[in-house]
Amino acid sequence: MKKLQLAKIKYFTLIIGALTVLSCNTNDKKTTASKSDNPYEEKVDSIISLMTLDEKLGQLNLPATGPITTGSSKSTDVVSKIEEGKIGGLFNIKDIKNIYEVQKIAVEKSRLGIPLIFGMDVIHGFKTTFPIPLGLSASWDMEMIEKTAQIAASEASANGINWTFSPMVDISRDPRWGRVSEGNGEDPFLGSQIAKAMVNGYQQNDMSANNTLMACVKHFALYGAAEAGRDYNTVDMSRVRMFNEYLPPYKAAVDAGVGSVMASFNEIDGVPATGNKWLLTDLLRDDWAFNGFVVSDYTGIYEMMAHGMGDEVAVTSLALKAGLDMDMAGDSPNISAAFIKNLKTALDNGDISMKDIDKAVARVLTAKYQVGLFEDPYKYCNEERAKNDVYTQENRDYARLVGAESTVLLKNENQILPLKKSGTIAVIGPLAKASNNMAGTWSVSTDHENCISVWDGLQQTVGNDVNLLYAKGSNVDYDFELEKRATMFGKTIPRDNRTDQQMINEAVAIAKKSDVILATIGESSELSGESSSRTDIGIPQVQKDLLNALLKTGKPVVLVLFTGRPLTLVEESENVPSILNVWFPGSEAGLSISDVLFGAVNPSGKLTATFPRNVGQVPLFYNHKNTGRPLGNSEGHFEKFKSNYIDARNEPLYPFGYGLSYTTFKYGDVKLDKTSMSQKDMVTVSVDITNTGDYDGKEVAQLYIRDVIGSITRPVKELKGFQKIFLKKGETKTVSFTLSVEDLKFYNTNIDFVAEPGEFQVAIGTNSNVELNKTFKLID
Repeated sequence: MKKLQLAKIKYFTLIIGALTVLSCNTNDKKTTASKSDNPYEEKVDSIISLMTLDEKLGQLNLPATGPITTGSSKSTDVVSKIEEGKIGGLFNIKDIKNIYEVQKIAVEKSRLGIPLIFGMDVIHGFKTTFPIPLGLSASWDMEMIEKTAQIAASEASANGINWTFSPMVDISRDPRWGRVSEGNGEDPFLGSQIAKAMVNGYQQNDMSANNTLMACVKHFALYGAAEAGRDYNTVDMSRVRMFNEYLPPYKAAVDAGVGSVMASFNEIDGVPATGNKWLLTDLLRDDWAFNGFVVSDYTGIYEMMAHGMGDEVAVTSLALKAGLDMDMAGDSPNISAAFIKNLKTALDNGDISMKDIDKAVARVLTAKYQVGLFEDPYKYCNEERAKNDVYTQENRDYARLVGAESTVLLKNENQILPLKKSGTIAVIGPLAKASNNMAGTWSVSTDHENCISVWDGLQQTVGNDVNLLYAKGSNVDYDFELEKRATMFGKTIPRDNRTDQQMINEAVAIAKKSDVILATIGESSELSGESSSRTDIGIPQVQKDLLNALLKTGKPVVLVLFTGRPLTLVEESENVPSILNVWFPGSEAGLSISDVLFGAVNPSGKLTATFPRNVGQVPLFYNHKNTGRPLGNSEGHFEKFKSNYIDARNEPLYPFGYGLSYTTFKYGDVKLDKTSMSQKDMVTVSVDITNTGDYDGKEVAQLYIRDVIGSITRPVKELKGFQKIFLKKGETKTVSFTLSVEDLKFYNTNIDFVAEPGEFQVAIGTNSNVELNKTFKLID
């Protein structure tokens, strides 16, 4: 503690002294600061005036340390660079003692003592891990989602972290893209609500508090629309589609006050996002009034060379001029950090100005003021909090609840579920005991060995009431090389070297002794995620073969499905009596799953991404446009000379918003309080919902509209509201939504945000297949 105080005294003496001297000669700056939206402008300008060019460029450098889980770079000579003032922050260092020691070097040994900012991929929890974001979105519970981010922020900040590279809000309609697991699905309205909830959860309207994090919305922009679902691939779309379908969640995060933005890997209008001035300055800062700072994605600056944007000096200049402020992981054993190495040359060449550099430095320093590092550089290094506030029983209990609330019941023939706590249950499949896979992808701070597997969760839940039997049944995949790629980053599932038939035979023998079979199969955790694009989005064939063998026993089968993306499940949907999509539920996975299986929690999750029948339908999403020759039937049957496929049914397997319950819900007639509204008026839409089944349960009522005629073609359906309600069996509640003119607006060909007079159709239902059967008019 004494060393801590000495370090702080030295730090404050240096900085405050410098500011005092400078303030005596900067009356003009005081005037400017008083007019600025940045309350730290005068202090930031004073520090910048003390800095050498090397120190300025150092503030723009964010090397990686600790475990590296993306890309191929590795930082070198970190300590000496910190002492020289050539590093502004670090990421993926998570040990509180290491963070304290590194911060001490920056504060005590660098010339100006400017503190470092520490960032980390806190994506869906820190030690207490929640479901993967796609699963979390299936809860449709904004209060719950916000609280998960708040808990993650509390735990991460207790370990010295003050900046998270989350939320990821990329809209995606292509499940081949592995990073669909990190996002919130296909819909811009729902995605925007989740973006706001996550930012509010991390930042809590006070980034300077020691239990919050600065959020970083990513990946700006359009990353989820990569062609062919291949990660890092080209994105090309019209401005109308951008503004109406893909940009809203990013803007929602900016409007919520997000502190930072991460540029995406893809190109936009032929220019990579990392160097795209229209994106990072004209749109983000000028139009949306974003006043935080922008960081590249991992090695994003140098990657522009492969895009064909010029040599390393050219792409570095392009990035800075575009509005990029910080270079993430631009250094490796073979190259130096992009800004540090190349901006001097660019400055000498006249490609950039000192004003360009100072602008970026000012944004980074401002962020450090915002998170309170200039007030106390060690404020996040509290070992007592790290011991007492992380992975607590309270947090774990909440993760257990969230995992259960995110589960989606896809099928439940003959009411197999919920199970009774009696008899014999066979637990079969390669994921039954794979505790290290339960947290799913991008769980970099999770202690995977502490995660609760399905097997362990069942044992804790049923005790001696149920006779549990186990067989692995199969490996993850027939192809061992693919299996290794699908179980990376310490998530290896030990390979069983028996023949595939021997494993199936054992599983069948075990299954025959049971009353019901739990088939725990699907994707392993790294079969989805970054750089995990798939051309075949079905369950791996070896596991399908196991499932088919289990079905032939005649025993009731419950498919406990693990996945990080929508899968093609036609065969399973036709043949398996009960399917429970558990995604990857997090650190308490086994308990979450058991709670749903035995009815302690009635499943209420709803899909936020359409499940196609086959990969040939992709991209497939509910809010598509009509063609001039739309299919004339809702069953998806083929019609010649219509827009459809000749060789398969055309409707999705499971639509957006779909999810069953152990109970049933009946919707009454939709009612409108008026049939016309002015630009300043509102329409209230309501419906009575009755729980007609035998269990208490939750239902997500979803409001959809259609703008029938527009100056540009409009989607066949758009989500404009949702409410998750609880109904006791036999209970009826009235659910009401209010539509204002803002809900009717869209971007026209001039990219004006307008609501055009005319007819609108509306409906409230249990999923996006609802029929739009009521109308109202917007009048001038």
